[in-house]
Amino acid sequence: MLHAVRSKYEHTIYAGYLGYITQAIVNNFAPLLFLTFARDYRLSLDQITLLTTVNFFVQLCVDLASAKVMDRIGYRKGIVGAHLFAALGLVGMAFLPDLLGSAYAGLMVSVVLYAIGGGIVEVLVSPIIESCPTQKKEAAMSLLHSFYCWGHVFVVLASTVFFRLCGVGNWKVLACMWALVPLFNLFYFSLVPLYPVAGGSEELSVKGLFCQKIFWLFLVVMICAGASEQAMSQWASAFAEAGLQVSKTAGDLAGPCAFALLMGSSRAVYAKYSDRLPLKRYMKTSAVLCIVCYIVAVFSGHPVIGLLGCALCGFSVGIFWPGTFSIAAGRLPGGGTAMYAFMALAGDVGCSSGPTVVGLVASAFGGDLKMGLAAAMIFPVMILIGISLLGARGSDCKERRKHGTA
Repeated sequence: MLHAVRSKYEHTIYAGYLGYITQAIVNNFAPLLFLTFARDYRLSLDQITLLTTVNFFVQLCVDLASAKVMDRIGYRKGIVGAHLFAALGLVGMAFLPDLLGSAYAGLMVSVVLYAIGGGIVEVLVSPIIESCPTQKKEAAMSLLHSFYCWGHVFVVLASTVFFRLCGVGNWKVLACMWALVPLFNLFYFSLVPLYPVAGGSEELSVKGLFCQKIFWLFLVVMICAGASEQAMSQWASAFAEAGLQVSKTAGDLAGPCAFALLMGSSRAVYAKYSDRLPLKRYMKTSAVLCIVCYIVAVFSGHPVIGLLGCALCGFSVGIFWPGTFSIAAGRLPGGGTAMYAFMALAGDVGCSSGPTVVGLVASAFGGDLKMGLAAAMIFPVMILIGISLLGARGSDCKERRKHGTA
């Protein structure tokens, strides 16, 4: 059994799936406890908001640093260390607020720890899976990224059940239970085979990468991918409750939860039918669907139809992130770690800027979230333009990669 784990690339892919589930845990577990933190530790909303800001900022810094650091220390040490940081952060959340004497300091240290882990996972898992000797690279990448969505849904549902059965007061026990996932994957990744991301003579330098005009286009598409996704995801619950006048429970289930479920479904659908679905065409069709979903959610005026638009938006954005990674890997096969790191950085910038644009525009129109979401339609429009600009060479790359020549 141990020999099979060390020799078969399928185990590398399974470890990658657990890596994205780990990232889903560290990004989505703490927000479920924000009100609990505010009540138990007497924290202000500004302090709670700063926890999210620091998580995002640390992951951005890790994305940037990984472009140089990970090639030096090696992918195995990097990915194992990432899961160690994630586990320490989750366990620290349960104990550090009491041990440090300052609950807020304890939470902040925990956030920094698991943000480091989450940032490294985001940078390394995609190239690790891309380098596996699979025949259907785009399908493998799409299915990989779907596990973040499944993890998101699972974290929300499993945590909700735990809180209902055991009480929210026992959240520290659940934090330690969630830490078992990165702890297990830490040992799993220490055993599975890892493959070279790019040949040494082929790999582009950071300067060489930025000299490629096509790389700048990929960065723009990645920013818009993250923005298209998070602009709706982060505001779906509030929009459903305030703009569509539905209950919070219905808004949460039909908003963020349904959004994540359908986003994962989109990635799984492409993974299964990638032979019949040209990637660029699927992405352009998804961009059009995303624009339509924003229009329906904002202008329908009917709560059920509006919620349907919010949920279907999740399906439409699902392919943007993994699809852009796959096309970039085909067009810039020597991009190496730097390419994945900077693209992850661009995606995270989009994840931050999308919700920010919605909030700022909504505030400018007296708190009208419909106007904020209407402004966010610019992001899928930019994706549609960006994918169209990539030209016909993308399909050629797909064919070469299918036959293992790219």
